[in-house]
Amino acid sequence: AYYSGGQRDEKKLVLDNCRSVEGKIEGLTAEFVNLEFLSLINVGLISVSNLPKLAKLKKLELSDNRISGGLDVLAEKLPNLTHLNLSGNKLKDISTLEPLKKLENLKSLDLFNCEVTNLNDYRERTTEGSM
Repeated sequence: AYYSGGQRDEKKLVLDNCRSVEGKIEGLTAEFVNLEFLSLINVGLISVSNLPKLAKLKKLELSDNRISGGLDVLAEKLPNLTHLNLSGNKLKDISTLEPLKKLENLKSLDLFNCEVTNLNDYRERTTEGSM
């Protein structure tokens, strides 16, 4: 269902298995000002660049997509994120995770089934500093 106009009151939005079109989820806009939980599991996302700014969002489920990088926008768009699930994505290089250090409130990061977890020192390098 597509919605346009005004602010939305929903705190939880689950769009699992909805197909993204050109990296966008139709109807997912910054109007969801109170959103605290967003689930976009298996929607075909290759990037998070089109996610709207959701200042109150705390938990983001992005497992089983095709995201391979571009995570730098998350700190700007989702400043209060505490839990991020990126399991089952195409993250191969530790440098793609570097921008996540800017997520000052991040407490939980799930990278299960991502190639980056096969690197010998990935755990040490992703838990340094603020992560």
